[in-house]
Amino acid sequence: MRRFALRTGLRWKVSLAIAAVSTLVAVVLSLVVHNAARVSMLDNSRTVMDERVKVAQRWYEQSRVLGFGAKLDDPHLPEQLKKEAWRGQRATYLEDSGTGTPEVWASVPLRNGKVLSVHTKFQDRFAVLNDLDRVLIIGSLSVVLGGIALGVLVGDQLSRRLRKAATAARKLAEGDSEVRVREAIGGRVRDETDDLARAVDGMAEALQQRLEAERRVTADIAHELRTPVTGLLTAAELLPPGRPTELVRDRAQAMRTLVEDVLEVARLDGFAERAELQEIAVAEFITRRVRTVAPDAVINVVRDAHVSTDPRRLERIMGNLLANAARHGKPPFEVTVEGRILRVRDHGAGFPEELLKDGPSRFRTGSKDRAGTGHGLGLTIAAGQARVLGARLTFRNADPLMDSGDGTEGECRGAVAVLWLPESAPTNTGSFPIIEVPD
Repeated sequence: MRRFALRTGLRWKVSLAIAAVSTLVAVVLSLVVHNAARVSMLDNSRTVMDERVKVAQRWYEQSRVLGFGAKLDDPHLPEQLKKEAWRGQRATYLEDSGTGTPEVWASVPLRNGKVLSVHTKFQDRFAVLNDLDRVLIIGSLSVVLGGIALGVLVGDQLSRRLRKAATAARKLAEGDSEVRVREAIGGRVRDETDDLARAVDGMAEALQQRLEAERRVTADIAHELRTPVTGLLTAAELLPPGRPTELVRDRAQAMRTLVEDVLEVARLDGFAERAELQEIAVAEFITRRVRTVAPDAVINVVRDAHVSTDPRRLERIMGNLLANAARHGKPPFEVTVEGRILRVRDHGAGFPEELLKDGPSRFRTGSKDRAGTGHGLGLTIAAGQARVLGARLTFRNADPLMDSGDGTEGECRGAVAVLWLPESAPTNTGSFPIIEVPD
């Protein structure tokens, strides 16, 4: 069972992270400021009420006049203030329900045994606290929005650089050795992305040098083997007729074919091959060539097309595809011409999974169902020649047959190789058009 994976861009991850941190900081600072302001106002209110009750006490003792709304023995006086008055202490008390404006009390015992008290709510002062809360909310929202904008800006810059690096890395993987990731991402700021780009460029250069060295060694070995193998084949022709002579000639010819194939692969790996273009009618050309190399193949022409391509390389591709089908597949062999699209199909066991996943690989013939002879160079050469033509060679298996008896999946209907010829020919500089292959 496949897990659902939510893929989000780095830009939004950075934005959300900065927004979350901004929100947390704004909320914490707002709470700290709010609580500090409230505590300060409450302390100041108790101080003011303490001063009022002292002034009211002096007025009452001097003129028997109650000022500041003072009361004697107020029945609503809180119990805490009553206890402090019994001890002979002047005290203040804050009555805060947590929902409305707090009520502040102050009391003082008189010499006649009565308790003088004043109280008020200071609504004007705490209205300022409500205004402060609104300002804090607006400020917090501004900080969060600013954080999101900053996160989008920073994340977009980093994401753009990483996308450029990924695009350049994909071009490197596709064989474009001239691409450099550091040049692709650009920019003057030195950060971890530049370090990654330089590391990838260094790895690509080292790998390119190693592949080039291996290609030269392979080409040199094949070239050195060419002369003795040719001599061996010539000498085999001079042997007297007989079964041993036939075996020697067959093996010598197979060795010569292998050497020629290895040389061709080395040339293709060097990206030095260039197409010699001619205008051809695809249907007529394919029909004539297929009749020569595979007389039993079925040719289906859906529609014809005229293309500018290299006939020798196209013939090489089709010959290798048909040879691969004859060696590993089963008849009937079908060749379909549909404009610029050429299909070669057999009715054997199909291509192995490794080839469908990774493409053709030299000296790997595939699974035991589609192996036995050959060196795995035929499809490698076909793919390389297709690249020189600016074409695209794809491989797939036909839909499997279903066993109607037990409902299980049956054998594959065969392997299908599809050659997509380009609408525009490759240029003399070696650049190739992009072939769009539908899903």
